[in-house]
Amino acid sequence: MSEVFADEALAGVAAGSSAFGSPDVASIRAAIAARAAGRPPGPRMREVRDLALPTCPGRLYRPGPGPAPLVVYLHGGGWTVGDVVSFDRPVRRLAATSGADVLALDYRLAPEAPWPASVDDTVATLRAVAAGALGARPPAVVVCGDSAGGTLAALACLRLRDEAPDASPDLQVLVYPNADLSDTTSVSMREKAGGFGFDAAAATFFARLWVGGDESLLRDPRVSPLHVPDLSGLPPAVVVTAEHDPIRDPAEAYAARLAAAGVPTTLRGEPGMIHNFLQLDEVSPAAAAADDRVAADVAPAPRAARTRAGVR
Repeated sequence: MSEVFADEALAGVAAGSSAFGSPDVASIRAAIAARAAGRPPGPRMREVRDLALPTCPGRLYRPGPGPAPLVVYLHGGGWTVGDVVSFDRPVRRLAATSGADVLALDYRLAPEAPWPASVDDTVATLRAVAAGALGARPPAVVVCGDSAGGTLAALACLRLRDEAPDASPDLQVLVYPNADLSDTTSVSMREKAGGFGFDAAAATFFARLWVGGDESLLRDPRVSPLHVPDLSGLPPAVVVTAEHDPIRDPAEAYAARLAAAGVPTTLRGEPGMIHNFLQLDEVSPAAAAADDRVAADVAPAPRAARTRAGVR
């Protein structure tokens, strides 16, 4: 096994990566759907229910009885691919391991619905949850997303801070988010540009597609959270990065800026991991263990235990 990766399986996944030139979105979506259909099912839930929310469709997973924290989950996929079906297994694992109810969103995707549609869907859903769309407000509300979903979670928290602070979640968990869509020069974008399962060219392609080709938006604070001047007043944050990920450095810079702004922040870099490890639990024991750590992240501690600022 190469010592670069956490296990041999991740080395195999990384070896199968390919650079993005002009990918066909429909083909990528079909490939993702086919892979999801071939995966083993996730843990059984007490209840799984598709919801026609007034904001966007969603799927609610309840692992057990009684009141539980609610995780509003935003899947990855470059704001362009993926859905609740293709993320069914990782969401089931998240719910089963954390004990939290999970509401996975089928937010609108580009290119059919470019930015800000998916941010609007996320904000509207969190506001609806706070207003009782699912009944009584849960004992805690967590917003969690991976990759593009992590970006959406961060942007939604920023919007709610300014527009509807009462609807802000109690915790934001950002798993390998893209914090700066304009980045092409960071160390991670250069050193992890290819050969690690998710190429820098793919990050750039999806970012441009999300903003409808308007590259002037890539540095806009409404698109790239790292460019927001003031990060104070946000919910406590957990930021999880992967060592071999081209978009790692801006995410870690965002965690540092959150902490500097007084936001209680935990940064955890997963050594030997690659982007998209939440989807790799059945092939990589190391990825499965990293997934379980994310599940521990979303099980929120009492507020009093989450008031210490700083990156650790």
